[in-house]
Order: sequence, then C-alpha cells, then structure tokens
Amino acid sequence: MFYEPARRNHGLPHDPLKAIVAPRPIGWISTLAEDGTANLAPYSFFNLVSENPSIVMFSSAGIKDSARNAIASGEFVCNLATLELIEQVNLSSKPIPSDESEFELTGLATAPSRVVKPPRVAAAPCALECVVTETLEARDRHGAASGRHLIFGEIVGVHLDEAFIEDGLVRTDRLHALARCGYFDFAWVEDLRSLPRPA
Repeated sequence: MFYEPARRNHGLPHDPLKAIVAPRPIGWISTLAEDGTANLAPYSFFNLVSENPSIVMFSSAGIKDSARNAIASGEFVCNLATLELIEQVNLSSKPIPSDESEFELTGLATAPSRVVKPPRVAAAPCALECVVTETLEARDRHGAASGRHLIFGEIVGVHLDEAFIEDGLVRTDRLHALARCGYFDFAWVEDLRSLPRPA
C-alpha cells in the first residue's frame, strides 16, 4: 500500500505511522507548576538528540501542563519509564486538572532533584535533571504551524541506580526500559545483541 500522511488516505481505522516508527523511548517528564503542583506525564515523542552537550527533547501536542511548566520554569526532569512501572506510566497520561498532581493520582513517591526544582520519581532507576535550552513549534512543508511544541533541555544531572551497573556498563536489558509502539502497545528492552562497529 501507499498513502500520503497529510491526506490521511491510508484507509485503515487508525493511522499506522506510530506503529511504523517504533519502538519510541518514553520521556516521563516531571515539572513544577507556578503554584507548586508537581506534574508528571509520559511523552513518546522524546529522545536524546545530542551527546555533547547532552540534550534531550520532548514534543507536546499543544501546550499541555508539562510543556507549559517547563517553559515557565526553565526546568524539567526525565524519569526512566520501566516495565515495573508500566501501570503508573500509563495512568499518569490521564487528563486531570492542572492543580492536581499525577504523583498523587498514581501513588508514586517523589524524590528531590539536586540541580533543578522539579521532583523526580523515587521508584525510577534513572532520572535526568534538565534545564530548558530552547523551544520551537514544528511546521509543515508549507510553513504552517503544527501546534506541536518541542522542548529541548540540557541534562545537568543524572541519577542512576548502581544496581544496574555491571563491569562498568549500564545493563539496559535489566532496566527493562519502556517504549511506545502503535495504538495502545508498549514494548520493553529485555534482549540485547552486541555488534562491534566496523573498522
């Protein structure tokens, strides 16, 4: 089959694009609102985009709480979403009023960050403290604004549970990092295959 995404002429009950570009890592973003409410939400349009400087990015469809808080405060934390926390990750995507906290909704405990103000998920084995470096709104090929807002943040602090370090390497397979696939599907890392880069 062939279809043009802008025309949505795939003839399927759901757009297959997110099932094709998969798996996608999940940025489980915690922020602080101006009134002090701790917000937590998962974003599957997320990734590490630069190693030096260390930059991550998440994309919000519209200015949702996480994007609004990150832009206003200049800070956010990316918590590692794992298989062990899949129910809480999913529940934290529920739309609730801005003055209510997903930490309370999910029953997750917070832990203090060291460099930034937003708290992190205490149960997450890894967390990246970030300072916003830039934001932009994605545009289509005609220059029209999309309503999709990209938030870039430099990682200024990393929390890592040493239980997942072995022989000096982080055991990604033991972290069971979650990823989003299409529709309501999740995946997680369990098996790894190492291939040295060709000389």
